[in-house]
Amino acid sequence: MVGKLLLRGMLVGLVAGILAFAFARVYGEPQVDKAIAFEEQQAQAAGEAPEPEMVSRVTQAGIGLATGVLVYGAALGGLFSLVFAYAYGRLGSLGPRSTSALLALLGFLAVIVVPSLKYPANPPAVGNPETIAYRTELFFIMIVISIAAMVAAVGLAQRLWSKLGAWNASIVAGLAFLVVFALVKAALPDINEVPENFSATVLWQFRVASLGIQL
Repeated sequence: MVGKLLLRGMLVGLVAGILAFAFARVYGEPQVDKAIAFEEQQAQAAGEAPEPEMVSRVTQAGIGLATGVLVYGAALGGLFSLVFAYAYGRLGSLGPRSTSALLALLGFLAVIVVPSLKYPANPPAVGNPETIAYRTELFFIMIVISIAAMVAAVGLAQRLWSKLGAWNASIVAGLAFLVVFALVKAALPDINEVPENFSATVLWQFRVASLGIQL
């Protein structure tokens, strides 16, 4: 049973990866090209020699992007199927479709939306290269905390279900999650390495495209 769910989840993830790749090519890659052009202009204005291109942009935006997105989609689909196998029957009287929809919504909020509110995506050419590891570490810390807070919120809702009812229990759990998020957001350091003269339009479109790929 679980093996079949895992296989189906990975296949669905591959299909989603194909759609995400198409979306990224149309909406994401043009913004990356604009960011790279900005970086090259800044380097030229500063009299710096252009950095050697280890991998061509054609490869990055083609086979490289496709490989990354498809592997990510398959892995995420498989992981989702395992979470579904565990959660199904433990979320009240929800059927399989309702359980899947709820898990997808909660997962999207915890893994994508909430961490991005603290550390939104930036084009690859924007930011200090020396702080990549530090920024990545903070982002993953935010993801882990967000997932843990979401799991705790779901557990809280289940415990309050019989006392307050489904609706009120969900509201209380949601408010508790927001409180945790607000505290963590205030505690973790802010990072803003986007140059002042970088196009706000390009930055916004890139972030929207990044969010759209995850959908």
